[in-house]
Amino acid sequence: MTVATMSLSSFRLCAVSLDASFRSQRDSERKREQAVAIFDLLENNTFVPVGHGGGPYRLGLTLMDGRLVLTVTTEKDVPILCHHLSLTPFRRLLKDYRLVCDSYSDAVVRKVPERLEAIDMGRRAIHDEASELLRKRLKSKVDMDQGTARRLFTLVDILITQDVAYRAHRT
Repeated sequence: MTVATMSLSSFRLCAVSLDASFRSQRDSERKREQAVAIFDLLENNTFVPVGHGGGPYRLGLTLMDGRLVLTVTTEKDVPILCHHLSLTPFRRLLKDYRLVCDSYSDAVVRKVPERLEAIDMGRRAIHDEASELLRKRLKSKVDMDQGTARRLFTLVDILITQDVAYRAHRT
């Protein structure tokens, strides 16, 4: 399990953990990507569980039976929320996002800089669409800004990419 902690505030995340029970310990690039995504999220986020008076909050992300499970507690581990989110509405976006990210990595390796800008624009557009969908799907449970939703979507993609069982299920 990966856990990171940052500064305190009322309506923000202070820690994020991803279920790592299925992760290959040999994939250093994915570990780095995950660490950067968590750091970026904790550095700047707005996270407001509906009907709760304030945090800061700890967020746990797990995949279970093709669903994303979000567990939110206070900094002192008092349970606030456990929500199972269907990933079915995200399937196309997750697949497209992964294809674009893989294309970007390929263009970097092949040193094709003229393709990088176009690929990155496509990646950002998919990322924006997916983060807006995430905000809408969680609206009744958690209010968050666009940047927080973008960073959470990145973590969802990392979690799914690492989960062989989920990848086999969605194809």
